[in-house]
Amino acid sequence: MFTAARVSAARTAAGKRSFATAVTEAANGVKVAAVEKASSAPTASLTVLVKAGSRFESKEGVANALKNFAFKSTAKRTALGTVRESDLYGGVLSSSLGREHLALSAEFLKGDEAYFLDVLASFITSAKFTRHEFSEYVAPVIESDTAAAAASPAIQAIELAHNIAFRQGLGASLYPPSHPNFGLSDIQDYAHSVFTQGNIAVIGTGIEQAKLAELVSKAFAQASSAAGPTSPASKYFGGENRVAGNGPQTAFIGFGTTGAPSAEAAALAAYLSPAPSVKWSQGVSPIAAALPQGSSVQSVYLPYSDASLVGVLVQGHSAAAVKEAGKVVVDAVKKAAAGASAEEVATAVAKAKFAAASAADARAGIVDAIGAKIFSGSDASIASALAAFDAVDASAFSKAASSLIASKPTYVAVGDLGALPYADELGL
Repeated sequence: MFTAARVSAARTAAGKRSFATAVTEAANGVKVAAVEKASSAPTASLTVLVKAGSRFESKEGVANALKNFAFKSTAKRTALGTVRESDLYGGVLSSSLGREHLALSAEFLKGDEAYFLDVLASFITSAKFTRHEFSEYVAPVIESDTAAAAASPAIQAIELAHNIAFRQGLGASLYPPSHPNFGLSDIQDYAHSVFTQGNIAVIGTGIEQAKLAELVSKAFAQASSAAGPTSPASKYFGGENRVAGNGPQTAFIGFGTTGAPSAEAAALAAYLSPAPSVKWSQGVSPIAAALPQGSSVQSVYLPYSDASLVGVLVQGHSAAAVKEAGKVVVDAVKKAAAGASAEEVATAVAKAKFAAASAADARAGIVDAIGAKIFSGSDASIASALAAFDAVDASAFSKAASSLIASKPTYVAVGDLGALPYADELGL
């Protein structure tokens, strides 16, 4: 109790950090968000966020292909020209794909935002999608993405978990099948359907809101005004799947929920994490001390605009270790639902809030934190996301955990199927 009081007093004395985020809509319909950054910071960043994730794709794997076409030839510059010019400016370009969004990002020195926004926008408005670039550059990367996913038991488990948890929409994989059933024309058609003004948001850090809105209005003036693709509201199903595989014996134990992401779910994920606050220590997690030698547990929290998946990824050198660790995890989830102590809940909430705040210090974390909110029109300030944790007490925490485990769990086993446990053997 003395420790808790001391922590509370220290936080009050330190005050609250401001994460101001302004959201406006440019004249052409593209949403704009400028995130506050220290005025002395020498760098800035831009992310063009498109509702073009795998849940919206027309053919399996086409969203991944579109991601890998980023920064290739456009009407304004060749792929080589983009590389050379970006090198001269000293910036870094990247693209990433999630189940809901395709993100095209640039990080650069302040003052170069006009050039880098033009690079990002030109892919949206005038990508050429040439056949030679598809066969020589894009197709090999698609194949590499698929091979890397197939070689990772952890990725396989997470992908299968989404499929059985949500089936359609969020259940669509981030990775193309080993023998994809799409061609260049399918990628072009998908790009045409998702690259529309109302389907795009631009998030900037280190750039004034008014200036960013002005640049966005000009950069996307030629973007299509057609309606973007839609996806049915997510439904949670749950279930069990088992796949033979090599590498560490792996199991995913998870629970899903529909609706907007909640601080309670994030706190539950933190509660289940055995990661210590002090390096090389065991920590005070309710499961850390009970884990068998040769096993590891990684907490998983995957929030989306209308659903979330919470759970753990269990891996071990043997199926027996995975089974024992899995039982420990299930017992911890049941304890959380039955009523964890006030101190355990406070610890979990603090860890979850720190993780969210720490992620918001980086560009990728900012995009994850406010991306879906920008499109939904809800409060997209990072401060409001962090404030939600302050309302989580022991009662709300246990209620959320009880609601999660009342639904059918999502369980995936990857490895030695003759030895890895079934869901009911873990107490699910």
